[in-house]
Amino acid sequence: MSMVRNKGGKYKHEYKQKAIPLTVVKRLPVYQRLLAELAARDVERVSSRELATQMKIDPSQVRQDLSLFGSFGQQGYGYRVRYLLNELNKILGLNTGTKLVLVGGGHLGRAIANYGNFVKWGFTIKAIFDRDPQVIGLTIAGLTVRDVRELTPYLRAEPVEIGIICTPAPVAQEVADQLVAGGIKGIWNFAPVALRVPETVCVEHVHLGESLMTLSFMLKQRQEESTGPKK
Repeated sequence: MSMVRNKGGKYKHEYKQKAIPLTVVKRLPVYQRLLAELAARDVERVSSRELATQMKIDPSQVRQDLSLFGSFGQQGYGYRVRYLLNELNKILGLNTGTKLVLVGGGHLGRAIANYGNFVKWGFTIKAIFDRDPQVIGLTIAGLTVRDVRELTPYLRAEPVEIGIICTPAPVAQEVADQLVAGGIKGIWNFAPVALRVPETVCVEHVHLGESLMTLSFMLKQRQEESTGPKK
């Protein structure tokens, strides 16, 4: 039940053979998190209105989103929390386990490698690579950092689904090329640069600076709404 992005910017749910809008795809992890929190509190059922309140969207949008993947709720009853959580885990690919490699053993790479929730969600970082002689050989999250020159041979011997790039921008494309050559089909890119990859490879760009600037803009807008724009 995997998803692939087509040229129109939509994801196609391969099992259902439907085009899923990217905006819906980006809400799926939020649904998953909310349901996991409810399941941890042994909540048996939840309504679309309750989910919508947490997500600040309309209840009809919740029902529409989930209906794209099947019939999960009952009118007047809502959704069975654990059942819907299990189905979303399947849709997101969290039930099968996903192997990753990480390139870039700096501060950001170390923080990602040590983030404990990845394992809980089924994501396991199998190896870490770097080009800095002072970093190669260090132990990060229980893994010995390897020389990045070993990356492509490693991937050919140990197939991995996702590569994480935490390198400086000037070397990110070179690393992406190595990942693709090694058979990687998904890249999680933290380098502030747009990568050029084949259409068969999915890339998710995470721009920390842009996210912070967006937050700064929203904060400025909120301040101007309460005090008026500065002259």
